[in-house]
Amino acid sequence: MNRPFRLLATVFAVAFAFASTTAPAQPVKIAGLVELSGSGATAGTNFNNGVKLAIREINAAGGLNGRPIEYSPSDTQTNPGVAKGLAQRAIDDKAYVVVGPVFSGSILVSMQETRRSEVPNIVGGEAAAITQQGNPYIFRSSFTQAAAMPKVVRYMKDYLKAKTVAVLFANTDFGKGGRDVVVKELEAAGVKVVADISTDVPQVDFSGPVLRAKQANADVLFVYLHEEESARALRELRKQGYDKPIVGETTLANEKVVELAGDAANGVVAHVGLTADAPNASVQAFTKKYEAEYKARPDHNAMKGYTGTWAIKAVQDKLGRFDQKGFIQTLHGAQFAVKDYPGLLFDVRYDDKGDLDRESFIVKIVNGRAQVIETLKPAWASK
Repeated sequence: MNRPFRLLATVFAVAFAFASTTAPAQPVKIAGLVELSGSGATAGTNFNNGVKLAIREINAAGGLNGRPIEYSPSDTQTNPGVAKGLAQRAIDDKAYVVVGPVFSGSILVSMQETRRSEVPNIVGGEAAAITQQGNPYIFRSSFTQAAAMPKVVRYMKDYLKAKTVAVLFANTDFGKGGRDVVVKELEAAGVKVVADISTDVPQVDFSGPVLRAKQANADVLFVYLHEEESARALRELRKQGYDKPIVGETTLANEKVVELAGDAANGVVAHVGLTADAPNASVQAFTKKYEAEYKARPDHNAMKGYTGTWAIKAVQDKLGRFDQKGFIQTLHGAQFAVKDYPGLLFDVRYDDKGDLDRESFIVKIVNGRAQVIETLKPAWASK
């Protein structure tokens, strides 16, 4: 080869090497199945906002194993059939992980698609049935009802000395699942359920269900509804002069519920897995960032989206490669410390079913804000 050709070959080789080293890393696709319209729009929008905030932070810190995240959210319209179709579309688009939905009814349908295609799926739903079907690809970013309800029952029995309870619940997979667990726990604790009142979604007029709750004359009313319905129920309870303790789970002390119910929310007590009012430096730092970005306080759904996305980062750091089966094997039984991943907000441990355990709280609504009245350690930290 003569000198000019050797020179030209060298130039091309150097150019090719330079292009190879400077080419942008291929994005990692994460698909969002979120309720951006319909009855779940409040929950889904907040969850989606949390996911987007986490992804922006993760990408700014170098992404997942050096690759940026490409996030594509889709609106399930709070419709299980739509959620199922969107799950298949995400799979066809080669999503590495799917996040969402939030509503349990949609999750129970869409997770069959992610399972069939062996795609990890991090969801925001609480229905116990989600992780009771032996699906190795499903993981929560919230407490399961099976873990949360015993804590609520303990409060009603030990602190409120309740001997009778009326239960007001939503006639959905979420509501019925919670109702079944809390009734079982109440009976085991020797507390009698004297009224079992179901409501529709969306239910606008709560005068009938509230009247039934009043007539039951129980020591405590347990309310397990979606956010908008919770607010309507609280306003009707106030209107009818209900004067017994009102206790619930996370959705009853939600930021949106307090906003919509106004003064009618004051005095409500609930067990919450996540709250922006937690006396925790990581939570307070997240709350400030979220408020700056979205001009609103984050609710538990926003925190579920945020922490669930940061769990993906923690798994990938530990796994060190892109392998969906390796992902689920790594997350099952994993424990991550908040000192290593502040975006998780709390130390967290996952079990072999995809359920998590971490610190949680009993809160009381006082003057329109949730006040933490008790901090509950995770089961593994108290051993």
